Amino acid sequence: MTRPPLRLVATLAATGFLAPALALPAPQAGIDIPTANPVGPPGASGSLRGPTSLLGFNPAVPEPTTGSTDIPPDDFQLPPGSTEDQDLGLFLDMSKVKNPQPIRGGDGKTPTDPGPRNYNYDRINSDLFAPPGTDSGDAPNAKWPLGLSHNRHGLKGAGWARQQNVDEMPIATAMAGVDMRLEPHAYRELHWHKANEWSLILNGSVRLSAVNEAGETFVDDLTAGDVWFFPAGIPHSIQARESGVEFLLVFDDGTFSEDNTFLVSELFERNPKSVIAKDLRVDVSALDNIPDGQLYIFPGTPEPDNIEEQNITGPAGPIPQEQSYSYHFSQQAPYEVPGGTIKIIDTQNFPIASNFAAALITIEPGAMREIHWHTKSDEWNYFLAGQARLTVFIAPQNSRTFDFSAGDVGYIPVPDAHYLENTGNETVVYLEVLQAPIYNDISVGQWLGLTPPQVVKDHLGFSDDTVSRLPKTKPFILPGNKNLLTTNFTEEAE
Repeated sequence: MTRPPLRLVATLAATGFLAPALALPAPQAGIDIPTANPVGPPGASGSLRGPTSLLGFNPAVPEPTTGSTDIPPDDFQLPPGSTEDQDLGLFLDMSKVKNPQPIRGGDGKTPTDPGPRNYNYDRINSDLFAPPGTDSGDAPNAKWPLGLSHNRHGLKGAGWARQQNVDEMPIATAMAGVDMRLEPHAYRELHWHKANEWSLILNGSVRLSAVNEAGETFVDDLTAGDVWFFPAGIPHSIQARESGVEFLLVFDDGTFSEDNTFLVSELFERNPKSVIAKDLRVDVSALDNIPDGQLYIFPGTPEPDNIEEQNITGPAGPIPQEQSYSYHFSQQAPYEVPGGTIKIIDTQNFPIASNFAAALITIEPGAMREIHWHTKSDEWNYFLAGQARLTVFIAPQNSRTFDFSAGDVGYIPVPDAHYLENTGNETVVYLEVLQAPIYNDISVGQWLGLTPPQVVKDHLGFSDDTVSRLPKTKPFILPGNKNLLTTNFTEEAE
């Protein structure tokens, strides 16, 4: 169908011949349209709705704008590796290139993205923006930056907390996380939870206290790198020491919300004062100064330096050391392998955390956490330092690659296979948390190395030389080359 020249359209419009065709629609009978003819503010003009003549083809409507929307090659830069075979899946560092584009493989010119865009997101998520050719099908989102979570502040600048649960990452059904900061001497008010609480201190130091069902008591000072665990229902206090503190909390319920914590302030506010007085054997006037509303996170008075001054015990005495709620993980020496380190904490060395197992892992630049999967539990990750990428493989043929940096949470359901590759210039430090009494994983390299060679060759077409290189021990971490365009790793294996 041929459109009339635009000049003719303009002439007809000027003489009024097109006015009826472009007239605004009259309100339909029987339909209440409160905004049909609005009375606008001073200076308002025009109409809220266009004419019905814009429906479908109309020769009076100007032709669509022509011209290419492709971005010329001179207007963007490609990071190294962009034109290599897309199935190599090389990491594309878009952090410093001009106007990054979703190009991987091919002629290096297409496809382009003219926008609208958020360039910062594209730069830090290059494996989503220009995915490896091996990514396939659909996969649930496995990444959540805690920097995108709402930050709830405490009273009088005493601290803050932000969280991740199924509202932010629906795939994370078994675990949820909270990042909390307390200023010097501030409290997370006395409380207890419906879920079990596992924590890693990120920086600073803290004093903890708790009482269990038997009336046994616990108090301890912890510092960065240490771990605590409070079973569901156990009331406890958390007070920052003079340095302040930030810590990570992991709960064994993906629907957990920090806002649903049982608080001592709410306990006293939501029960009759006469009942509380009777329970505590005091006059009701003793309750005149109880807080009005939640304390949540609030300033406190300085704790005594000598912890023995707060070591309160009853007839039942302290909690036995083998059932302690704290573990000085910062003092545990790491297991060192080429390319990084690993420290494991589970019921073997921290018995009270009966269904939590965790690994704190470091990966040097160019190295990777080997391809593996877990047999008993989903994996919840938190990144403390560096940048990395992870591909999750979901049977039968789906996979997706995600990029991570400090402050991000990752989640991989059992038994999806995955690896973690350091894609930056600094050491990656990250935490793996499982819902299992013992840390466990299956190493792909070790699995194949302990499978009869004939079986491996029949399945994968490997040569005898390749089969001979397969490990018979679990490497955990594999060294690599800082040049992420490297594709031959035989030297590292020799």
